[in-house]
Amino acid sequence: MILSLEPIKRRIRWQLRRISFTGSTEVGRIIAEKAGRHLKRAVLELGGKDPLIILGDADIDYAVDAATWGAFLHQGEICMSIERIIIEKKIADQFTQKLKERALALPMGDPTNPATAIGPLINQRAVDLVHAHVQEAGARGAELVTGGKYDNLIYHPTIVTDVTPDIRLFTDQTFGPVAPIVVVNDAEEALAVANNSKYGLSSGILTKDFTRALDIAMRLETGMVHIGDQTVNDEPQVPFGGVKGSGYGRFGGQAALDEFTELRWINVQRTPRTFP
Repeated sequence: MILSLEPIKRRIRWQLRRISFTGSTEVGRIIAEKAGRHLKRAVLELGGKDPLIILGDADIDYAVDAATWGAFLHQGEICMSIERIIIEKKIADQFTQKLKERALALPMGDPTNPATAIGPLINQRAVDLVHAHVQEAGARGAELVTGGKYDNLIYHPTIVTDVTPDIRLFTDQTFGPVAPIVVVNDAEEALAVANNSKYGLSSGILTKDFTRALDIAMRLETGMVHIGDQTVNDEPQVPFGGVKGSGYGRFGGQAALDEFTELRWINVQRTPRTFP
């Protein structure tokens, strides 16, 4: 007797109502194509190249604290990690020097030790990708401030300046403990640089002028904007998700209920209608 699995496969295919995926943009695109072929709705939380905009009036010490946390937390292996620091020229040098001092002081080693700030990346392939991004940046004229090396799977916290839009350290998700710095002349240029990305997940704005920050936030092409904070934020009740290459759909709170349920109309006619 030969048991056919086709009826079971067909039943599963029709019973599947939603597809939820968190991962790379490349895999998310494949899932979206397959979901569309079967008219299945998908919620996709994909990659990011999240910018932290630091304007010239920002508190530099606070900006350094925020950037250190957002760029190096969990070795940068977070979709929301700061992957581009966009800073006004007049405070760039002072900020970079202080960030370097913080990066050099971060403890590296065993991730089970609570004192460890930088643990190992997930595998050698991840190390190779991070290192390739950093080396390419150096070859294309960027300046390595600190880091750019690794011990086994532990990649040293790395800062790179003079990053330009034509290198992968600017365009592609690095997913490691690397802080690329882009220096701009003013807030409008910072906005343009931040939006110059195929991704659009999270972003942060640091300035003492919250009116100007709100204006920038309204024009940023990201699903989430954090004024007065870095990019790594999430709460269970908020709509979490991105735009452009960072996916579509939202997780969290009422937004998730809307994504994973069907809105229906049920009408009751209690008395007979008169039809022409």
